[in-house]
Amino acid sequence: MSTQAASRPQRRLVAVVTGGMSGIGAATVERLRTEGLAVLTMDRAAGADLSVDVSSAEEVRAALGDVGDVDVLVNSAGIAGPNKPLWDVTPEEWDRTFAVNVSGTFNTCRVLAPGMRSRGWGRIINVASIAGKEGNPNLSAYSASKAAVIALTKSLGKELATSGVLVNVVAPAVIDTPMNAATDAAVLDYMVQRIPMGRTGKPEEVAELIAWLSSDLCSFSTGAVYDVSGGRATY
Repeated sequence: MSTQAASRPQRRLVAVVTGGMSGIGAATVERLRTEGLAVLTMDRAAGADLSVDVSSAEEVRAALGDVGDVDVLVNSAGIAGPNKPLWDVTPEEWDRTFAVNVSGTFNTCRVLAPGMRSRGWGRIINVASIAGKEGNPNLSAYSASKAAVIALTKSLGKELATSGVLVNVVAPAVIDTPMNAATDAAVLDYMVQRIPMGRTGKPEEVAELIAWLSSDLCSFSTGAVYDVSGGRATY
């Protein structure tokens, strides 16, 4: 692939947002639509444009095969996994957390990256977590899975660096989402106490960063990690 990437497509851009029916995903859908993108939601929840379990490679491929060209991919689907010490986590709980958070990201990137590469323009934004950098106690499966998403992003960003396709990852701290509403209160308190701003983030704050990473304004950044942490991030 030439280092001279093609310019942004002149047609209306198409985006797919996994986990797009709630939380960060839903805020991202709304934000991208204000930029004029045609946005499709991929979710298991009722009302999604593409009703898909992202952990299933077959479901992802079948659904995206009917969509056509996709220019922007936002991988926001995720689960918190078990809230317990590592030694109490079952293999089934561990595997399910990785299936959604890691394999789900792999499955969509694997299907959509080749088309973006051949067209010479694309944006992939993966949603990880500050837990993937620092680890949270009693969330070993979640923390490890988000660390994997960060590493996947760094690797894919390098693979596509000269193609015109940029791949970046956002690492939020605690965000006010339905997923975190279901997290054990003691675990949430632990995480919020470590945020210098002293509050949880809003989905719209993360979506604003994702919108920039999805645009031509982001042009010299790939394989990078962007913290949305209220000051918690230390590296």
